[in-house]
Amino acid sequence: MSLGDENDGFGGVRGVGGSGQTRTRLPEGGGGDVYGGARRPPMRSSRSLITVVGVVVLLIAAIAFANRGGGETTDTAGSATGKSPAGAGAPTSATGVRPVTGKNGQIPMGFAHDEQGAQSAAANYSVALVSADILKPDQRGQIVRQLFLPDKVGELEASFDKAYSREFLDKLGLDEHGNAAAGLTYVSRTAPVGTKVTAYADNAATVEVWCTGAFGTAGVGSTNPVASDWFTLTLALRWTGNDWKVESFSQKEGPAPVTTDRTASDADAIAKAVEEYGGFTYAR
Repeated sequence: MSLGDENDGFGGVRGVGGSGQTRTRLPEGGGGDVYGGARRPPMRSSRSLITVVGVVVLLIAAIAFANRGGGETTDTAGSATGKSPAGAGAPTSATGVRPVTGKNGQIPMGFAHDEQGAQSAAANYSVALVSADILKPDQRGQIVRQLFLPDKVGELEASFDKAYSREFLDKLGLDEHGNAAAGLTYVSRTAPVGTKVTAYADNAATVEVWCTGAFGTAGVGSTNPVASDWFTLTLALRWTGNDWKVESFSQKEGPAPVTTDRTASDADAIAKAVEEYGGFTYAR
């Protein structure tokens, strides 16, 4: 996510749109598959770190710019009187309550008008906003229109379009349509680990979503191999039109566990996994 600071921009695409905490690991030594199959060293090389810093700064700047177009901060809903004590995690066992009643494209909709519904909405919205699809002009507008408050849509669409410019996509190795080059697969897959309501009122909620995910470009010759990351997204939600909508958002890196020294899968295995394993509908 960020380089140690909390950012005002929403977690766009991890390793893409400004939530950008993709940690790029360049191959050591000779050519071949950038994933190499070699065991990862316990510490990053200086070359990898420099590359990561450069990419992450670009991503953070882009998504922060897009969010500034909304003119709001996550403090908006935070002033609401919370029903749950701030900082207290709720049980994550299944409640038996159906979390959603419908779907618009690939994004669930129709969340319950309560704390559980707000958490479910925030988790699902995090997956959509930190996805490869938001980089694609023909899909980004639909995502923004579905997730954000109606009065935020126009300026946010314009801000996102400007942030995800052709020049920005070039830096990620993507074309103007947000697609990777032939033989490569761009990956931005987010998995919420947990949610926490930090403020709640009848028509407003602030929810933190702790996430992990895989981000980067899979394929032989990629200079941005797929890596994992941990980050927390904070979403300020408003109840409108019989559903929860995003008013504003922010992000920060971590909490991150110790990384194990496992053998990295090769590029083909990563690309195949992305194609064969579908995402989830998240709910509390």
